[in-house]
Amino acid sequence: MTIESSIPIGHGYGSSTADVIASIRAVAASARVTLRQSTVARLAVAAESASDAIAYCDQALLFAHREGRTIEHFGGEFPPFLVVGFRDGSARPIDTLGMRRARYDSEEIGRFRVLRGLANRSIRQQDPRLLGRVATISASISQKHLPKASFDTILDIARAHDACGVQVAHSGTLIGILLDATAPRAAMRAAELARQVSGTGLQGVHTFALNAETRLIQ
Repeated sequence: MTIESSIPIGHGYGSSTADVIASIRAVAASARVTLRQSTVARLAVAAESASDAIAYCDQALLFAHREGRTIEHFGGEFPPFLVVGFRDGSARPIDTLGMRRARYDSEEIGRFRVLRGLANRSIRQQDPRLLGRVATISASISQKHLPKASFDTILDIARAHDACGVQVAHSGTLIGILLDATAPRAAMRAAELARQVSGTGLQGVHTFALNAETRLIQ
């Protein structure tokens, strides 16, 4: 088997999981076997000790990344977003296998329980601002465990552009600013935001749509 990938390693793009999932599917295809998504996810965790939910494609769910199982399926698709993504300044790639696991205290765990309920509601009501709020609070919690040097600056930029929220990679350097794709001038606002972010020296700035029917402006 030969694996070729252009995904940057160690920044939170899901490079290792993408390779593992692709390998599992390729082996299954060569054997003319159809695997359930849950089986693919379980095998991915067995292969690399942790995995994200790539096996489930674009389904909105809460996934136990070290157990390879779905905790809760939110029963719908993500609200429509435009996302301006980038890497945290000069931050170096992170060795995810060697990094220390986050140990959340009781207060943080309590906040996660609330966020889980809000995430469920945001999916069912197709509310991008509510999901953006969930992402921002989760990102703020992550600052204690894997801080992003530019986080406060990014929050200020997001507020200035009336963004829905900010998301971060909890095991990488990636940051994303979330915009409501259905809002007026959404594509234009995303392009303006991307230009401002690029002007701050942040790396790998790119804009993409999530579950949105729109034309991006580069």
